[in-house]
Amino acid sequence: MFQNHRRIAGYAAAGALAVGLGLSAGPAAAQGKQVIVPNLLCPFGCGPTEADTMLNTMMARGGETVVLAAQETPGYTYNIRAMAEERRWKSTVFGTEDTMIQLAFQGGSPELKEFLPDKVPIKFKLLYGEAFWIQGKIFLTFDPNIKTVADMKGKRISIGLRGQSDWGFFPRLMLEYGYGITPKNSDIRHLTPGALTQQLIDGSTDVITTSIGAEATGKEWLIGGFLRQLEATGKKIHYISLDEEAIAKVNKKFGTTFLPLKIKAGTLPSQDKNISVGFNRGFKAAHETFPDDVAYQIVKAVAKYAPQMKELHGLWRIWSPETMLHGLSEENVHPGAKKAYVELGWWDKHKQYPPMTYPSAK
Repeated sequence: MFQNHRRIAGYAAAGALAVGLGLSAGPAAAQGKQVIVPNLLCPFGCGPTEADTMLNTMMARGGETVVLAAQETPGYTYNIRAMAEERRWKSTVFGTEDTMIQLAFQGGSPELKEFLPDKVPIKFKLLYGEAFWIQGKIFLTFDPNIKTVADMKGKRISIGLRGQSDWGFFPRLMLEYGYGITPKNSDIRHLTPGALTQQLIDGSTDVITTSIGAEATGKEWLIGGFLRQLEATGKKIHYISLDEEAIAKVNKKFGTTFLPLKIKAGTLPSQDKNISVGFNRGFKAAHETFPDDVAYQIVKAVAKYAPQMKELHGLWRIWSPETMLHGLSEENVHPGAKKAYVELGWWDKHKQYPPMTYPSAK
């Protein structure tokens, strides 16, 4: 998920707004009531929390039958574990990623227990895609002598916290299972995004990851505040490509759908040549028992308000119908969401993209 280095103030709590508008709690759209639906997101300042609070407000003011209530959480690793609780299945949606759903099937395994101590073998259903997340699948340095990921072995590598999926969890998988770089042979540090960025600026680390988002058409890019902070130093940023072979190794071992991506020179600050990175797809998801009519209303509301919100928040700037459908399939889409896409005339777009698949429960 996207992490901004500035805390963004001035957003009203969606739950309070809903109460003020006289909305009732819990899905009951089929009964003709206006309802609020808890929407588990990430820490305040991460991007989706602020962006979805805007969506909540638009839905409430627009008189929608369903209103999402943005809820700050520790992040997507927390969300997948929280959604293992049956009490949330019929009432709650959550921010997640294709790779998080897949890896949760193997929680508690020797390879993953450091990040996911418990197995969550649930085939959650997808409502819509919201972004391509690149952080954790890209590395950068100020040292011109570190040219490849292989060169990072034995170096000081600062990444996000263990509970942060893209920032801390996924880069460890790429480094260890793609390249054999582990805490035993390198100085790998788990820090907050702000702290790891400052370490590179101060010269107390050699390599970091950073925040970048994209969307399915390749027309829009979201350059995170941490990368802008590095740009402001005036130092030359050297981007380190992630090999497609390394991504394939991780996918083969864990049954994940990390995908490769080429970024053309000039797209990112100080980028003077084409680079290869990886990405995973961010989604809103729900349990299969989540009410169809509520899922339908949520997707229709996003399609209705997202074009307006592209001018209001950076995260919504990378919204597109194509991104909403990227990764969805007949197997993984929530039935209520599919109904909305069919009515919008968008559903066939999903056939253009590789789907999120479910690993076998072990």
